[in-house]
Parts: sequence; structure tokens; C-alpha cells
Amino acid sequence: VQLQASGGGLVQAGGSLRLSCAASGSIFSFNAMGWFRQTPGKERELVASISSGYIYYYVDSVKGRFTISRDNAKNTVYLQMNSLKAEDTAVYYCAAKLAYGLPRHWEDYDSWGQGTLVTVSS
Repeated sequence: VQLQASGGGLVQAGGSLRLSCAASGSIFSFNAMGWFRQTPGKERELVASISSGYIYYYVDSVKGRFTISRDNAKNTVYLQMNSLKAEDTAVYYCAAKLAYGLPRHWEDYDSWGQGTLVTVSS
């Protein structure tokens, strides 16, 4: 299954964006789907994840602002990002994990989409 991320762009601080991650096949095969972000010189960071059983994780810095969701019928995972801040600027990646669990480290995910750049101007 291949993942295709989209929806990045340039937005002013306080604005919103919605990222989409479309899978070429059924996302039922994946236990966990997640959104990571990375800035130059830093490790890829888990922003939000959702399990097949609808268990959620959010990094503290985005709680109350970002929402992850999955549409199994469309084989798509979304990341709604509101009240964006300059520090949210990064390349965002979607990822999927086959086995049970909701890990936080990027090395534990099996499939990756290409990155989509989010730039928040202050």
C-alpha cells in the first residue's frame, strides 16, 4: 500500500490547513496511522496518531489545535491543523504501522508517504 500526502502550503499564523494522506489500498490493513513532522537538523517527530480502534495520541504542542481522523471508506487519514503557529513550520509526513500498538518513534512505522511542506508565516 502506498501513501500519498497532500494539503501543505503557506498560511499565516492563526490560520488553518488540512493535510490528507490517501492510501492506494485499504487502511484496514494498518493498525496505526500517524502524522510526523521534521525540520532541518531535527529528528522526525510524531505529531498525532490514530489506531484502528480509535485510540489517539497528540504531542503536547498541538493538543487542542490539531485533530487527526480517518475515513476508512476513502482510505484516507486527515490532519486538521488550526491556530497554526510559526513553530509548526515543517515537512509533514504520513505513516502507517501494520502491527498492534501506537508507537511514537518513526522507526516503528512501516510505510511512509512523501512529505508535504507546511509554512506558517508570523
